[in-house]
Amino acid sequence: MPAVTKPSTEEVWRWLSEVPDPEIPVISLTDLGIIRDVAWDDDTLVVTVTPTYSGCPATTVINLDIEHALRGRGIGKLRLDRRLSPPWTTDWISEAGREKLKDYGIAPPIDGTAADGRLVARAKRLAEGANLAIACPRCGSTRTEKVSQFGSTPCKASYRCRDCLEPFDYFKCI
Repeated sequence: MPAVTKPSTEEVWRWLSEVPDPEIPVISLTDLGIIRDVAWDDDTLVVTVTPTYSGCPATTVINLDIEHALRGRGIGKLRLDRRLSPPWTTDWISEAGREKLKDYGIAPPIDGTAADGRLVARAKRLAEGANLAIACPRCGSTRTEKVSQFGSTPCKASYRCRDCLEPFDYFKCI
C-alpha cells in the first residue's frame, strides 16, 4: 500500500477558502478572517479558528463545515482549536471579502474603525475625521441613515440609502 502524503498547508488553505460563511454564503471563512492558522502536529491537521464573537450562533455550524470540507478531502486526523485572543475584528476581513460583501449588497465595515482593544486609539481615529459615512452598496451614495442597530444577523445593522431609497445591511465594526 502506498504511503499517504499529507497535503501542504497551502493546499489546506485553498480548500478552506472554498468553505462559505453559513450566515453570509458569498464570503468564505478565510475571507472573513476567522481561520487563524493551519498547521500539522505530527499526523494531525490543526485548524485554529477565532469566532467573530464568543457568542456567535454560527460557530458550531462553522466548525462542522470545516470538518466536513477537510474530511471530504481525505483528512483523517483533525483538530479544531478555538482561539479567543486576540479577539477577531472586522479589520481581519480580506479586501476580496469586502468586495464580495459589497457585490452581495452588504456594506462592508469601514477600514480602521474596528475596536482594537484600545478605546483611546479608536476615539482618536474617529476624532481625526475618519470617514464614517456608510456607502450604499447599490448606488455608492454616502447619503445613508441607520434604521436599526440590529440587522438580519447580530453582525449587521440595517441602513437605508436616501438617494436610491434601498434598504441594506451594514457589517458592523467589531
